[in-house]
Formats: sequence, structure tokens, C-alpha cells
Amino acid sequence: MTAAITIGLFACGVSLLTLFSGFGLGTLLMPAFALFLPVEVAVASTAIVHAANNVFKVGLLAGGAERGVVLRFGLPAIVASFAGALALTTLSSQEPLATWSFLGRSAHVTPAKLIMGLLILGFALFELVPALRSLRAPLRWLPVGGLLSGFFGGLSGHQGALRAVFLTPLGLSPTRFASTQAVLALMVDGARLVVYGWSFAALSAAGNGVEIPWPLVAVATLSAFAGAFVGKRLLPKVSYAGLHRLVGILLLVVGIGLAAGIV
Repeated sequence: MTAAITIGLFACGVSLLTLFSGFGLGTLLMPAFALFLPVEVAVASTAIVHAANNVFKVGLLAGGAERGVVLRFGLPAIVASFAGALALTTLSSQEPLATWSFLGRSAHVTPAKLIMGLLILGFALFELVPALRSLRAPLRWLPVGGLLSGFFGGLSGHQGALRAVFLTPLGLSPTRFASTQAVLALMVDGARLVVYGWSFAALSAAGNGVEIPWPLVAVATLSAFAGAFVGKRLLPKVSYAGLHRLVGILLLVVGIGLAAGIV
């Protein structure tokens, strides 16, 4: 019950926040799953919620995506997401690098947690450092942005910040920006879920069964729907300055916790 309440509240709040932000739902939801599940299962569970939420957002913002951007950015992202997801499956099989005690519980620093924690800390700078937040890439680099976003999306789910760097110069309206983000994220989610599913099936065949906690996934999905539904109505009124600061602080806390093996 504690897990369901914690993950449900996270999913609702994060879904609302990230409808406006460059960051995706998975960036902050995955650590909530990781409190109760192995990190590779947490990433896969988050990917399912993320994909379902993006289907919902695409429906809410129907017809708003920029088709040219979806093709130039999204197709390279799909290819790179396979590589990122395969990298995660490799990291997940590695032994812990260190183990220590934190407030009476064992903290295991695994390669997967360390890399994801460091990634989150790096991406937090995009929210907290004005110079990085205003970083923009030339439009001709959209395919490169797709490759980078897709790879990190497949590896850990961290794709939204990089998408924002490449999509913001397009000058899209908030609604069109959110819709394009949702479509691109859905493309990456579909690709990485194929790899995660294949990996889990292989583990099960080898007698090391890995199961997705479907009740928790269902709670998180419905909660994320609620957050996106509320966020859609706040979209025209949003103030970005405070939002970036809040997301950045949350990312710093989460990144330190993951890298240290606490989460």
C-alpha cells in the first residue's frame, strides 16, 4: 500500500510538472519505482507508464505535433534508443561497485544506479543554470538531437532535456511543443520497450525471472493521466521560472540518492 500511494502521488505530480517542462515523466518517476524495485525493473515499469501517458497526452493535444520534426528527430531517436536500452541490460547484470550503510539500511552502488544518478545530476544543471537552460542547437542538427535523446532515453529514460535543446529554437506554441514532445517520446518508448521485453523474456527463460509489478504500473498510469489532464488546463497560464527551479532541485536530490545507492 505504501508503494502504491508513493508512486501514485509521484506520478500525478510529476506528470503535471513535466507537461510544461523539457523533462519527461520518467526522469522523476523512475526513482520512485526504484525505491521498491530493482533498477532495471524500475526503468521498464516507468517506460510503460511513460508510454501510456504519452498516448494520453497525444490524444489530449490531438493534431498538434510538427510532422517534419517528428520525422527528422524521431526516426534517428528510435534507432539510438535500441542501443541505449541494450546498454541498460548490460549494466543491470553487473555486480555492485560498493556497499555501505545509510540510516540503518544497506546502500548498494551499482553501475546502473551510478550512471543514472550522474546523468540526472548533469541534466539538473539544465534546469538550474540559466546559461545551460538557454542553450539552443541549430535546426540542421535535429537528427543529431534525435540520436542523443534516443540513446539516453533507451538507457535511463532521460530524453526530454535534450529534446528541449533542439526543439525550443523552433518557436512552437506551448501546446504544439507539448504535443511534439509527446509524439517523439512515444516513439522512443515503443522502441526501448521492445528491448526491455526481450531482455526480461531471456532472463525468465534462463530461470532468472523478472516480473513487472502490474498493479503499481496501473496506479502510476492512472495517476499520470490525472496529472496530465489537470496540466492541460493550466498550460496557457504556466510560469516557467519557478517550475524550472523546482524540477532542478528535485533532480539534484534524486541524482545524489541514486549515485550513492540510497535510492
